[in-house]
Amino acid sequence: MAEGGSVRTVLRLGIFLLAMAAPAWAHHSFAMYDQKVTKTLTGKLTRYVPGANHAQLLFVVVDNNGNPLMKDGKPMQFGVETGSAIAMARSGVTVKTMAEGSFITVRFYPLRDGRDFGALAGMLVTCGNAMPKGGCTPDTGKRLIGETFNAQ
Repeated sequence: MAEGGSVRTVLRLGIFLLAMAAPAWAHHSFAMYDQKVTKTLTGKLTRYVPGANHAQLLFVVVDNNGNPLMKDGKPMQFGVETGSAIAMARSGVTVKTMAEGSFITVRFYPLRDGRDFGALAGMLVTCGNAMPKGGCTPDTGKRLIGETFNAQ
């Protein structure tokens, strides 16, 4: 009986260790982003999605007057992955500060495959619900994320 008990204990320990390691396996590499290229877009926020590993900013891309840019006859949708919701909250980025309809400007690393998504690359500006004259910029809005921020 003692031998069977120790085998079960080892099995339970192994299952526990695998379960604890699963979140580390689930976290992805940033190799899918072209980190040699940065782009900047302005958009009207449709949703801020807080997450444990990364949060997301989802928005419709707009011009400096707040008008949607069109792609294939529809407003261009875009998304940017950020740091964790906790890291973002430390910088003042929360569900309350990132309300739907807010104008934002982000700098990001684009996906290598060209899809409309990227990873935050050191700048996030919010300009409220009205587009400032001249567009949403660090001069016309509130900078929440600085140059040194890294979404990884």
